Amino acid sequence: METRNLQEVEQAIRTGGVQRVMLDNFDPLSLRKAVEFIGRRFETEASGGITLATARTIAETGVDYISVGALTHSAPALDLSLKAI
Repeated sequence: METRNLQEVEQAIRTGGVQRVMLDNFDPLSLRKAVEFIGRRFETEASGGITLATARTIAETGVDYISVGALTHSAPALDLSLKAI
């Protein structure tokens, strides 16, 4: 379940039936609070605005997974042709 703030995290926990709580666009302090509040009852994943430069700080909050969109958003395209000449 995707959450955008601590109130939505609380709602996700009360609702139940989820395997992972996605913490979208949380700052590191809020991530740490959410991880502590969830208390290993569900997997946690941080996403939104995370770069390779900020990944370590995010990891130190205790989340289980980190989504780094920069890995795919800025990957260069490669034009391949399978035509035999």
